[in-house]
Amino acid sequence: MATDPRPPSRRSIAELIRAGERSYSFEFMPPKDEAGEAQLWTAISELEPYRPTFVSVTYGAGGSSRDTTVRVTGRIARETSMVPLGHLTCVGHTRAELGAILDAYADAGVHNVLALRGDPKDGPRAPWTPTEGGFTHAVELVELARDRGDFTVGVAAFPGVHPGAASAEHDSEVLAHKQRSGAEFAITDMVFRASDWADLAERSAAKGVDFPILPGIMPILNLGQVARMAELSGREIPSEVRSRIEAHADDPVALRAAGIELAAQLCTDLLDAGAPGLHFYTLNRSKATREIFAALQISV
Repeated sequence: MATDPRPPSRRSIAELIRAGERSYSFEFMPPKDEAGEAQLWTAISELEPYRPTFVSVTYGAGGSSRDTTVRVTGRIARETSMVPLGHLTCVGHTRAELGAILDAYADAGVHNVLALRGDPKDGPRAPWTPTEGGFTHAVELVELARDRGDFTVGVAAFPGVHPGAASAEHDSEVLAHKQRSGAEFAITDMVFRASDWADLAERSAAKGVDFPILPGIMPILNLGQVARMAELSGREIPSEVRSRIEAHADDPVALRAAGIELAAQLCTDLLDAGAPGLHFYTLNRSKATREIFAALQISV
């Protein structure tokens, strides 16, 4: 990408994505213990040479990992060449607390945030109950982040229909509202078919959305695990995808190879369909992502 005189943490992710080159980004989770911390930083060090557009750090349910998320994201800003994206959700927080967390991000050198409503503590299909003094919609958090400081704000998008949305059309109207309120890019939940991302992009564009929408990629290396994660977001793995993985149910090595092959083909199909880049859910391990990059002939 073009040389930018600003330090990595100050660069706008939206500007980087729009620079013309395809975006590749990695998502990590806050570690729960010292062993997890070591594993996380191993993955970060192994993926940094791929020069990602940005890396993100998730935010535990109900704010359970708030301090760790801010600390890890700040360390990425200070100690690596990568642009960090900090997650933030409305769950369990008042407006004042959310403002304080944004200030903590700024103090840590993090200037890109992903503003999420977050799922209810009982799961995405449970009724939403806002925290007293808090927010009901992600768009309110988008507005707070834009008004609070020098943040570039990203949001979530869904390749299908969010469990709380009345329809796919309504989902796209919500995404358009987020853009009008100051969001500059979006990252989707796990994408299983390129056509699902293309449908999302088309119907969102019809509502006026013109910012980049990055598809989320998670290779299916453990069918049960990915199926549970999809279910939590109110979705199912498509039958044609599931059948290709289930064909190797008795052979873990062949199943992994099939999962990597499927993910690499999905990445190719997404880029051919016009996706501005790819966002990889790493689960704090680098091997699968590096294998996909090798299949795509992307090298350090």
